[in-house]
Amino acid sequence: MLKSGRELRRRDLYLNRLIAFQDTEPVKIITGIRRCGKSSLMKLMVLHLRQNGVTDDQIIEMNFESMDFRRMTTEELYRYVKERLPEKKRAYLFFDEIQRIDQWQDAVNSFRVDFDCDIYVTGSNAYLLSSEYATYLAGRSVEIKVLPLSFREFLDFHGYVVRESKHPAGGVRKRIYDTDGESYEPQELLDAYLRFGGMPGIADVGLDTDKALTLLDGIYSTVVVRDILERERRRGQRQITDPDLLRKIIMFLADNIGNSTSITSISNTLVNEKLLDQSRRGNPSVHTIQAYVGALLESYIFYEIKRFDIKGKEYLRTLGKYYIVDIGLRNYLLGFRDMDTGHILENIVYFELLRRGYDVSIGKVDNKEVDFIAANAEEKRYIQVTESMNDPTTRQRELTPLRMIRDNYEKIVIAGNCDHLITEDGIKIIRLTDFLLDS
Repeated sequence: MLKSGRELRRRDLYLNRLIAFQDTEPVKIITGIRRCGKSSLMKLMVLHLRQNGVTDDQIIEMNFESMDFRRMTTEELYRYVKERLPEKKRAYLFFDEIQRIDQWQDAVNSFRVDFDCDIYVTGSNAYLLSSEYATYLAGRSVEIKVLPLSFREFLDFHGYVVRESKHPAGGVRKRIYDTDGESYEPQELLDAYLRFGGMPGIADVGLDTDKALTLLDGIYSTVVVRDILERERRRGQRQITDPDLLRKIIMFLADNIGNSTSITSISNTLVNEKLLDQSRRGNPSVHTIQAYVGALLESYIFYEIKRFDIKGKEYLRTLGKYYIVDIGLRNYLLGFRDMDTGHILENIVYFELLRRGYDVSIGKVDNKEVDFIAANAEEKRYIQVTESMNDPTTRQRELTPLRMIRDNYEKIVIAGNCDHLITEDGIKIIRLTDFLLDS
């Protein structure tokens, strides 16, 4: 019996970005970690086309994880599509996990040149956008970066609704309701988000710890085994061959989200903590550690953020930081524990800023640090993230770097907990839940 399709949940943030490029020349490249919703986004786009007059014969869909297609050659792929093109109408081509086809870019470039078509592809590895890909489609592609669920999407996928009402003391109060009408404070559901993370599949198994961990184990194994080790073998390279070393590096980075980190410090720490044997012959070099970390970045499990000197107006070569794409995956790797909350909240805010279309860097002003500089074509914001703003010492520590910045761009402190949400010296102080629920 063939697998029946499950209900598609809308992700308008990404769907609208795809629709904006519909019927334009660039190939639409949908990227992101495995199981973050790329295939569903493609299906949503197909549904949008059908609802807007595109007929079934104009749509060609191929998933290269299916045995029907995964052993295709580039030439077979080209012939398959050519034989199915509609007559005198535009074709819409959807290729899921296309990186499994060797030299796939030859076929895609030929489709673009030879046929009247609109092309959409997904891939779970940044190798998809490597130099050899760029050689074929430089300037003729656009990347749609898909992330796990935002907090608002998490609520929607799990059947919760956010409602606003006027607070008796002024302002707006947000409450969250489930399908039975039971109400919750936003912080209660944020705690669940921080525990389970935002991988869409969690919504299918429910907020059950054992089931969630089983699902996350499958995602982790797929990313590590298939997207890193297998891909390295397919590329014919031998830099990344040790699954134990790879897991140790993953564990280190997951345990150090938000900490200043260098490749050398990773290597030294693994040796000092006896996770690597310094005495054994063939001990991994810094170059090898760099290759492993690069593979993790390519697979979208970790993201690297660079430092920017606010006064000098230049990026720095000094220590950057790494954040993990999903807090649920971190909990799977390290276990559930009540520690390092500040860096966890930073992790959440960092990816929320990426979702909202900002380029994000760490700010340096003299000897102080600003957690994030978030900039796009229209605005710039300086952002501090902290667990609480109730302690006077903490309050002073978080405000000081922002006070040192002399330009007039918006300055914000996002706090997990704060009893006094006031604007101080032009610096806004807002709760994390309000920031995440702000549409």
